[in-house]
Amino acid sequence: MKFRLVMAQLESTSSKQENYEKAVSAVRDAVLHNQAHMVVFPEIFMSFFPINTPKHIIVDDAETLEGSFVTKMRKLAAESGIWLVFGMKESMKDSNEDRVYNTVVIVSSDGSIAGTYRKTHMYDAFGFEETKTIAPGDSLFEPIQTPFGKLGLFVCYELRFPEIARYQAAKGADIIIVPSGWVKGAMKEKHWNHLVTVRALENTVFVAACNQVSDFYIGQSLVVDPMGVQLVAGPETEALIYCEIDLFRIKNVRSKLPSYEQRQPKLYEITN
Repeated sequence: MKFRLVMAQLESTSSKQENYEKAVSAVRDAVLHNQAHMVVFPEIFMSFFPINTPKHIIVDDAETLEGSFVTKMRKLAAESGIWLVFGMKESMKDSNEDRVYNTVVIVSSDGSIAGTYRKTHMYDAFGFEETKTIAPGDSLFEPIQTPFGKLGLFVCYELRFPEIARYQAAKGADIIIVPSGWVKGAMKEKHWNHLVTVRALENTVFVAACNQVSDFYIGQSLVVDPMGVQLVAGPETEALIYCEIDLFRIKNVRSKLPSYEQRQPKLYEITN
């Protein structure tokens, strides 16, 4: 089975309306020129604020899943007949927390919310402290069945935790979507390429990692197949990156490389 995916590697701003208008343009192009079945946007696509933005601005800007941004994206999906995946800052309503969730929303082609995920592993590394403004979710994403295979999901920094990708594969994911905001820095581009590739190869699944792009983020979105082959790679600038994915490739690769089935999980149990 084949399906057509487009990664919308875009620069997000602090203006939700501007970002939504970029989404509308990207979806229209993806449908018109690529007959896409799904468009994936980056992490926190709804609105991006620079480092050192006062916390109250970020908290006040956040929305619920019933808010204006998600509602408009749901309408866009339904009108276009296409699946959408995008990141947002979700308000922690009914909570005394002065933080928000880093949430990804999956919207089906009929405009309904097919799945959500609150990032669980925070980017407190390389001098950054995501936990200052972001509260972690309390559970991993449970892969969902779609018309084009079973979809797994995690976010950006979570590429560094192989257990998360393995959890998705163990739950039957054929494709793992990774909305990201991979920050520039020494060795970071190398890490990005290696981690996306090895997460696909070690689980013999497809991984589609859509990254933010700006002076702060690296871009270079990737789709990697179950054999570790990079099918497409984006530039350092804004771009719509098209990829046709053939799910038969998973069965073909696993017939030659059955490493996933050869695991011995009882030997890997960790007590702490």
